[in-house]
Amino acid sequence: MESIFNKTDCQHCRLASICLPYGLDCNEVNQLETIVSHKRPLKPEEYLFRQEDAAKSIFIVKSGSFRSVVLDSDGVEQTVDFYLPGEVMGLDALQNGSFRSSVVALETAAICELPMGQLNELCTKIPGLQGQLMRIIGTQIALHQQHIALLGNQSAAAKLGAFLLMLSQRYSALGYSSTEFNLSMNRHDIASFLSMTGETVSRQLTSLKNAGIISVRQREVHINRPDSLKAVA
Repeated sequence: MESIFNKTDCQHCRLASICLPYGLDCNEVNQLETIVSHKRPLKPEEYLFRQEDAAKSIFIVKSGSFRSVVLDSDGVEQTVDFYLPGEVMGLDALQNGSFRSSVVALETAAICELPMGQLNELCTKIPGLQGQLMRIIGTQIALHQQHIALLGNQSAAAKLGAFLLMLSQRYSALGYSSTEFNLSMNRHDIASFLSMTGETVSRQLTSLKNAGIISVRQREVHINRPDSLKAVA
């Protein structure tokens, strides 16, 4: 993946085809670039923002990955989403100006920050930017619907199979391999996302591995038989 220290401009970023600049002309991309700032890289387990923080910006993953978590009234943490390069974080704050979840880095990661006020102003001047932002919001809604479906009355095997296929599709959209990728999230994070136990996640990964459907080496997953994985899911 692109180096986290590479401050490539929006025009030449390899994520431009899936990020906010998509569909914009050079002049429009240059206008967008003027409001983008690049923070220092975040360390693993470092919070980008926390639940209920006032939101002044949205963020785009430039490299690395993140997880989104919410705390219930009892202080129990639930993983509700994962973010990969090119994906936008913090859109839930558009509802009332505060973040509805916390976002924490899964690995060393870099982000692009866009102040909401300046982004709104640009959207009024650049219809294509507003359209792309709406498409991104629509994509996130679709992913949340997938998550809800994953938590339905499915078997543990079906949940994990669907989760791996979801990651496969998202990595493919980024231009990476759809059959070979790293799980930047640990077993506990996956279990929290799927409302399962860590032991169940490990057991189901072993079952898929023993069946020859996937190969696993530490956190690297290779999908050997995509059709069989779809059947499981």
